[in-house]
Amino acid sequence: MAYIEPAPIKDRANPFESMMSRFNIAAEALGLDEQIYNVLKSPSKQVSVSLPITMDDGSIRVFEGHRVIHSNILGPSKGGVRYAMDVHLDEVKALAAWMTWKCAVVDIPYGGAKGGIKCNPREMSAGEVERLTRAYTQAMLDVFGPDRDIPAPDMGTGPREMAWMMDEYSRAHGTTVNAMVTGKPLVLGGSLGRTEATGRGVMVSALAAMEKSQINPYQATIAVQGFGNVGSFAALLLEERGSTVVSISDISGAYYNENGINIQEAIAYRNNNGGVLENFDGAEKMDNAEDLLFLEVDVLVPAAVEDVINLKNVDKIKAKLIVEGANGPTSAEADDVINDKGILVVPDILANAGGVTVSYFEWVQNRLGYKWTGERVNRRSDRIMKDAFDKVYETSQKHNCPLRIAAYIVAIDKVAETYKYRGGF
Repeated sequence: MAYIEPAPIKDRANPFESMMSRFNIAAEALGLDEQIYNVLKSPSKQVSVSLPITMDDGSIRVFEGHRVIHSNILGPSKGGVRYAMDVHLDEVKALAAWMTWKCAVVDIPYGGAKGGIKCNPREMSAGEVERLTRAYTQAMLDVFGPDRDIPAPDMGTGPREMAWMMDEYSRAHGTTVNAMVTGKPLVLGGSLGRTEATGRGVMVSALAAMEKSQINPYQATIAVQGFGNVGSFAALLLEERGSTVVSISDISGAYYNENGINIQEAIAYRNNNGGVLENFDGAEKMDNAEDLLFLEVDVLVPAAVEDVINLKNVDKIKAKLIVEGANGPTSAEADDVINDKGILVVPDILANAGGVTVSYFEWVQNRLGYKWTGERVNRRSDRIMKDAFDKVYETSQKHNCPLRIAAYIVAIDKVAETYKYRGGF
């Protein structure tokens, strides 16, 4: 039977256009030089490859893979590799640019990149995923490198795939090169604290924003959309700091408990239930999963996919504060409505930068050949995230603009200044 591609997803806003609309506003506020604007709006390199893979049944399928390097002016480019059926070049371009701004906002010496393969890893055996990962790494041998471009896990990938990438790259170079990839298993040079790093950054950002909004974290109610790695750790760490998580959701639906959900129990249930919350009895299942977004809570953490807050539903948002755990959870068109409603938004390029911060620490440890303690990793990442929030908040006050635009101003200003000093064109 012939393999049939599923229909493309058409309902989402174009992610590259969403990114560019915010970039344009920030560039105008900054008075960005037109020449530098033209450099920064375009990726510096785009590589697309076809990957013929022998499947377990003996058939050969050709997969489409991409790697986009948006910028490497601050240092080697950095960004995840996602395996998903809706991977397309515009999305990868947008995510690569977001990585540039994210690294610049938290002041780490990386440029931005992103990669992806159009596939459904859930429908593939471990052997098929391994052959695909190794073929992709082979195709990118001239792109990847600890001083050039450093991949990491993303949607559909994890430490296993990073181990295969490191091994394939190391074989090709005749020596073990731990620093060519981050998000590896601990035994291969992964960092302590990496698993919870993105969720931890969301927690630090949420607490900093609560302080500015005069919300008492010990009395705060929180709803978390998406209970994967980012959402579950953000929920757990906020609960540990006294907040009450009243609603969580995943692909099985949304769950609500006005007295608070025990997040440790929810995580344990998910882990023992095939990775989903289906039939979780610590909360009532909501009739409509999207209703989680419209709860009257202090803090909403969208930590699932792109464009979940959009023009169709933004009027129903009642949260006082939105902390974006996912990349691009708010469409550009919804920004004005949220700002008019007076909702403070900690944008994705700031709120979820904890992951790339600890990826940077992993790379540093690999280069030094010296492992840090988990306590040291957490202490340093918390400080970087808090300093970044304070700088973005100060910029928003100076330019009288939302935190999202302020984060872009901070990032663009840093990259543009670096171009000027390096004579980058």
